[in-house]
Amino acid sequence: MITYLSRRNNGICLLALALALALVGAGWAQTSTPTAPAPANPYRQAVALLDQAEQQLTAGNLSSALSLVKQTNAIFTSLQKESAAKLAERELSAQESQQLAINQKLATEAQTKADDLLLTAAAKKKQAEELRAKGQAEAGDAAERESREQYLQVQNLSIKSAIYALRNQQIIFRFLAP
Repeated sequence: MITYLSRRNNGICLLALALALALVGAGWAQTSTPTAPAPANPYRQAVALLDQAEQQLTAGNLSSALSLVKQTNAIFTSLQKESAAKLAERELSAQESQQLAINQKLATEAQTKADDLLLTAAAKKKQAEELRAKGQAEAGDAAERESREQYLQVQNLSIKSAIYALRNQQIIFRFLAP
């Protein structure tokens, strides 16, 4: 049950993140993400990629962070399929359950902020277009800059939300760490 909810929310976060990226525009340059050689253990690889994603997000490299989040999600999805029977038998400790709840709350809060900010950014973009149509180019440019900044914040918050959801997957699959 916990795995299903965490995975469902992770999918929602990634869907919202894809929407935010589509709204920001396709003009952003994609940077390749240098990754360390893949460890033999997929769980360890996922944790390492998740740590790198968090570092890239902190550094402000959103495209790299997003790429790493997607890679991590793919590994955890694969682990979910491979370890379904073990997951069904696994009991989470009280501490793990508590951390899952905290991470879920943080993910939900970050995504809610992103969703709210997305609406504000879209309104600001529309305002910029209206100002330009009225011949107020400077005011329109200022509104568009604000809109872009808000879209970047949306992307940052959505990635952060996805990282919290993936941290829950890390907790759930911790038994796979040797």
